[in-house]
Amino acid sequence: MSVWEYANPRRFMAVSGRLLPWVAGAAALLCATGIVWGLFFTPEDFRMGHSVKIIYIHVPSAFVAINAWFMMLVASLIWLIRRHHVSALAARAAAPIGLVMTLVALLTGAIWGKPMWGTYWAWDPRLTAFLILGLFYLGYIALWSAIEAQDASADLTSILCLVGTVFAVLSRYAAQFWNQGLHQGASLSLDAEENIADVFWLPLVLSIAGFTLLFLALVLLRTRTEIRRRRLHSLSLKARLA
Repeated sequence: MSVWEYANPRRFMAVSGRLLPWVAGAAALLCATGIVWGLFFTPEDFRMGHSVKIIYIHVPSAFVAINAWFMMLVASLIWLIRRHHVSALAARAAAPIGLVMTLVALLTGAIWGKPMWGTYWAWDPRLTAFLILGLFYLGYIALWSAIEAQDASADLTSILCLVGTVFAVLSRYAAQFWNQGLHQGASLSLDAEENIADVFWLPLVLSIAGFTLLFLALVLLRTRTEIRRRRLHSLSLKARLA
């Protein structure tokens, strides 16, 4: 069976309807386990104290915010190349979720930054790129809403997504591109010397997995809503012409 068969709206609705309860249940379990374990059953850090525990919200939300844009990029490329409407609708569905995750990451980062840096905000390369990424999310959502012709709005938002990917990359790798800046390096890294201590590592991995599945569940749910909305729009147009 070709993967492109799932781009058929009916096929997507059937498969996503079966997957959604399982994905949502796994997301709830992993999020609850990771966050409760991290907040209540891990020690305070020798440098950061109890403030380190915000990592179980901040890092997963930032991880999802950045990778949500990459998911939108893939979906946008599929739309531009293959013209599958489900991919365009999936990208549209992901944008508000990515924006919320960006805002959560910025807010928790500010709360974490105050005791660590003495300020809620600094024009650090990674923070600045992340803020611009949030503005691209806003622009993407606004552009979808501003154009009534759905195919035209899908084309323009896909192009905007290509441009915004630059800032998604910078948000992820800014700390490696520039040496200056207050933001710490990666909490999870292939380099063992950069990883956080093992006692914090496992609940953080569970939280990231939970947030990722939560994003997937919300994208499935919102894409199903977008497909229904598109059908209603088509039916209303037919009714006007009848």
